[in-house]
Amino acid sequence: MSLRRYHAARWDEPLIHQIGAPGRRGQHFPLASSEGLVPAGLQRTSPPDLPELSEPEVLNHFLRLSQETMGMIGVSLFGTCTMKYNPRVGEQAARRLAGVHPAQPAETMQGLLAAVHGLELMLRSLSGMDRFTFQAAGGADAAWTQAVITRAFHAARGQGQQRTKIITSLQSHPCNPATAATAGFEVITLPLGENGYPSLDMLKAALGPDTAALMINNPDDMGVYNPEIMEWVRLVKEAGALAFYDHANFNGVMTKIRARDLGFDACMFMLHKTFGVSKGGGGPAVGAYGCTAELAPFMPGPLVVEDGGAYRLETPPQQAAKVREYLGNLQQVFKAYAWTRAMGAEGLAEASDLSVLLNNYMEKRLLTLRGVTRSHPEQTSPRLEMTRYSLGTLFEDRGVSAVDVQNRMADFGIDAFWLSHEPWIVPQPFTPEAGEMWSREDIDYWIDVLAHVVDEAYRDPDVVRSAPHNQAVAKLSDRDINDPANWATTWAAWQRKQG
Repeated sequence: MSLRRYHAARWDEPLIHQIGAPGRRGQHFPLASSEGLVPAGLQRTSPPDLPELSEPEVLNHFLRLSQETMGMIGVSLFGTCTMKYNPRVGEQAARRLAGVHPAQPAETMQGLLAAVHGLELMLRSLSGMDRFTFQAAGGADAAWTQAVITRAFHAARGQGQQRTKIITSLQSHPCNPATAATAGFEVITLPLGENGYPSLDMLKAALGPDTAALMINNPDDMGVYNPEIMEWVRLVKEAGALAFYDHANFNGVMTKIRARDLGFDACMFMLHKTFGVSKGGGGPAVGAYGCTAELAPFMPGPLVVEDGGAYRLETPPQQAAKVREYLGNLQQVFKAYAWTRAMGAEGLAEASDLSVLLNNYMEKRLLTLRGVTRSHPEQTSPRLEMTRYSLGTLFEDRGVSAVDVQNRMADFGIDAFWLSHEPWIVPQPFTPEAGEMWSREDIDYWIDVLAHVVDEAYRDPDVVRSAPHNQAVAKLSDRDINDPANWATTWAAWQRKQG
């Protein structure tokens, strides 16, 4: 396959504060008085230093900036993030919320509550859990929800002072140990064995009367599924602890396994990954948190309850903590509801099959490339929706890093691939994930570009190390990025340091 000629737009575009002129406006609004609205001690003594531009100047400025970004126009195999196409029907559904206020009476927003409850029912079916909340603003919030519910659950049984430790693994998502530690638990991180997951002996050594919970994702970000997971959960429950399933990598097992059937007490889904919701540059996100009836009394409210064909809001009696305001990010919930209804059970199953198929198709080609190896080669079973690869051999041979390869692939219209969570347990890692949305032609082109860049790295490593060459911005020096004396994230800071 021939590689496409690609070059990003390049404009000599200044900062918005550097264009325009005093007095220019897009619209003129009548001046409003702040008298009686803002306390005297909080009122400004001088006007804010805002840019003054006409409407065409604003539009032209941001249009040019948008043209200087790749804007997801290339093939994006951003592993662990499950980058999906976001159907327009979801956007249309979300717009229906524009005239709804979250504090209005439940009887005036029955359609909204019916959709929220509808998505909850679908997630219950996929997980086996009894209740769901959509308050959590992403995976870390959902893990935090589990941490505070764990604390409240054990406290209600008089074991709050005893159950102080949460177990996770080195390859679990960082939000699990981070939120557990933030909630005041001691975190035990199990190392990985030769098969890519901790052994049962490691787990048994960590378990005890002080164990509060297990927080783990499976499969992990290397695509490795722990086949002993049911025994893990049995041992955790036998020790009197809770088991939480981080379903960040649900795409490859969707409709194939259910958290409740494996024995878990709770789980979470990322609507902005698995369920066709836009990621929006890292947000807005939703970490849908589900649990058994035993944990439901501690969930954050309000929850939507169906009562005789109508819907009302209810706050659980032992609510552990509010995670966010109201019902959470409902625009994203509506998009996920529309996507899941449109897919149906058969569509979800097919998406999962395609995700695993494409990942294993990629592996066959990628492992033929010079300088590319796979994590945990001893683990011979097929990987699921992603695989962790390494460019460590290439780096040792030619001094070309995974980031250098990222930058050079962008010169061919390919979005940057995902590297790895920290700490790197694989040298110079990269983690592509095809999901179900990319065609075989897209996947072949992505691999062809990588093959070309790897070949370049062996023939002329400086070309790759100095990339990108066809982007709006050339390779940046990390001197300013890592120097507090030079970086500036606000206009005031830029004026102070650079102006």
